[in-house]
Amino acid sequence: MNNIYNFNAGPSALPKAVLEKAQAELLNFKGTGMSVMELSHRSKEYEEVHQSAINHLKQLLNIPDNYQVLFLQGGASLQFSMLPLQFLKKGKVANYILTGAWSEKALKEAKLIGETKIAASTKENQYKSIPTLSDIQLNNNDAYVHLTSNNTIFGTQWTEFPDISHAPLIADMSSDILSRPIDISKFGLIYAGAQKNLGPSGVTVAIIRDDLLNENVDHVPTMLRYQTHAETNSLYHTPPTFAIYMLNEVLSWVNQQGGVKEIEKQNIEKAKLIYDAIDESEGFYKGHAEKEARSLMNITFNLPNEEQNKRFLTKAKELGFVGLNGHRSVGGCRASTYNAVPMEACIALREFMDSYRKEHS
Repeated sequence: MNNIYNFNAGPSALPKAVLEKAQAELLNFKGTGMSVMELSHRSKEYEEVHQSAINHLKQLLNIPDNYQVLFLQGGASLQFSMLPLQFLKKGKVANYILTGAWSEKALKEAKLIGETKIAASTKENQYKSIPTLSDIQLNNNDAYVHLTSNNTIFGTQWTEFPDISHAPLIADMSSDILSRPIDISKFGLIYAGAQKNLGPSGVTVAIIRDDLLNENVDHVPTMLRYQTHAETNSLYHTPPTFAIYMLNEVLSWVNQQGGVKEIEKQNIEKAKLIYDAIDESEGFYKGHAEKEARSLMNITFNLPNEEQNKRFLTKAKELGFVGLNGHRSVGGCRASTYNAVPMEACIALREFMDSYRKEHS
């Protein structure tokens, strides 16, 4: 089992050191004689974990003082509904930039609640690219503008975000949050499911600007109001305590690695190993994403034909590579190189790709 290389798209790899610490504390968390999963969410011991996770996020992402960090449930998918319920008022339009399946799903939910528009889309080229900033069509009555920062299925990622002042810019950052420094002040709201770079599944992080918490939301169910969770420090009801404990440990690990800037350097190096294997293969491997839109988190590619794809994936599985199958809507292969995927896993994949090409081309 020592040579398992986890490239799953999510839930994804977790840092080994974090898993080992969780294992050591599982039955007796800080002398309580109980697992952290058994602690009351109102206890002093859990409150320290909860606040530590918030503080770690604020420090690592350099979150300004006029933003709140919330811990929510329901995954990023519930945010697709919470957003328009809270911000899409009558006479306003929710404006969506489409770059893949998840932005399409976000738009679908907003359509159930109010008027929507598509600010830009790269669907016509199979989502191989990100719209240019000049392609984005804005409207004076935009309630907000929504984008998905990284596209796990198609392997594309925003490298530069639009500057928008007439409405809040809202981003689903589920698959690349904490992978690189970002300017939080560009956004009114950022949300992210934890199961890619933040921790295990079960908790969703939202970072929301204070002024957006002043909206009149009397029409919104209590649990679907951002205000509810902001006013109670995300303790309105029982939070996913173990997921938040793991989130805090992952954030501590990122800090120990040197912070987000150092993590970004590692991610660039890891992704380059695999992209070089594609680019130097003389067409044997063909990347799905256009080069200028390539994701550092999800590397998507195909072999010359479907039979070769199957053989490659079968051999990879035999050698301990896990999660390399592409999404069913795209096919081919996908290597997800999230923060916790170690360099040695990417080196091993590069070497396998090279040896497989030499043997079968």
